[in-house]
Amino acid sequence: MAEKNIKNRQNYSHLIWTLAKTDFKMRYHGSVLGYIWAILKPLFLFLILNFVFSQVIGRGAGIPHYSLQLITGLILWNFFAEGTMAGLTSFISKANIVTKIYFPRWIVIIASTLNSLLVFLASLIIMIGFFIFYGVHPSPVEILTAAFYIFGIYILIFSFSLIAAPLYLKFRDLAQIWEVLTQALFFAAPIIYPLSILPEKYHKLVLLNPMGILIHYSKIVLIEHRFPGFDNHLILITLVLSLLAAGLIFFNKKEKRIAENI
Repeated sequence: MAEKNIKNRQNYSHLIWTLAKTDFKMRYHGSVLGYIWAILKPLFLFLILNFVFSQVIGRGAGIPHYSLQLITGLILWNFFAEGTMAGLTSFISKANIVTKIYFPRWIVIIASTLNSLLVFLASLIIMIGFFIFYGVHPSPVEILTAAFYIFGIYILIFSFSLIAAPLYLKFRDLAQIWEVLTQALFFAAPIIYPLSILPEKYHKLVLLNPMGILIHYSKIVLIEHRFPGFDNHLILITLVLSLLAAGLIFFNKKEKRIAENI
């Protein structure tokens, strides 16, 4: 029995990796620049926003390492936005596999969201380059802490997808609704502005968004070399694990009918 379970896990891991690699390759298939778009897309967005907010509006003036804060927030947010959209549409995008072959359906969600993780890892090249350029060098402990926050972002993506992917099979408007909501959440999170420029009474409101917490903590750890307190981390972990539990419970109830709902 134990050997069978190990073999199943190995087969599942191989299937997940194969699906994720295929998605990553197909994403840029036929484009002239290919995988380079994984780097260029967040870079172009950063250049536009950095110019608008630091040169035109002047909001970046006086904020330490504003450009570094902006690129960090953008790359983390792009990971979340692309990952949740990939998870939301995962069953539809792989309908030909889901309807013909039986395997645990969570594999499809993991494979789809891992594709976004691969894109995120490629875009980290830009982020590392900016840290080197501005002479900001996080310590190994700070880098590991940021990696913990990135893992938290992936858990958020996975938790959201466990709920949204089955619902999307019946409510196709969810993709458009989520696209609008992500735009609203983008401006509600401390990405184009640091939390410090807001009046303190609005801080708790902004940090109701789990992504707002993770982006804010990533910035202060990597750029300001400060660590949130133990209580802050306890609240964050409790929030993320609660969302994961809710996602797993909901998905377990809907999993059996996924193929027939496609």
